[in-house]
Amino acid sequence: MQFDLRKFITAGTRPYHAEFQCDLSAHDYAGARIPQPVTAVFDAETDGDEIRMTLRANALVHGECARCLDPVTREETVDTEWIVKERDLDDPDFDLPLDEKGHLDVDEWLNQEFMFQIPTVLLCSADCPGLCPRCGKKMAECTCPPAEAEAEPADARLAILKSLLN
Repeated sequence: MQFDLRKFITAGTRPYHAEFQCDLSAHDYAGARIPQPVTAVFDAETDGDEIRMTLRANALVHGECARCLDPVTREETVDTEWIVKERDLDDPDFDLPLDEKGHLDVDEWLNQEFMFQIPTVLLCSADCPGLCPRCGKKMAECTCPPAEAEAEPADARLAILKSLLN
């Protein structure tokens, strides 16, 4: 969705409200994905010489647990607000995705907000024990004797790490 921010700043007298679908399935969020289209709500209103814009959306994020590699699905919410003045539109360091004509790319803004919101490390649970370094099974399913867990790592390249622990 494109929003003509420059025009709204100069001529917008009534609040603007839009509900729209945004497809973020092509984006990768550190291994996580949002496969279904997201319904977002965008509002803009003038307040003197500035514009207050809000963007809200919920999405189901799919990924895998960083410890045990099980599938993870969690809901993430974006609820953000920006206040913009006309002078901000000509600032080269302006943080929102704006083109040279002053059109705000609301889809890209939503993408950026989810990028900040979604954790880079997804876990199936906070206390996920992960995988056994010896056999590769989930720790809950692992049958390795406890003494073997202290033995040399199966992969010789990890031996240097074991020597650091001693």
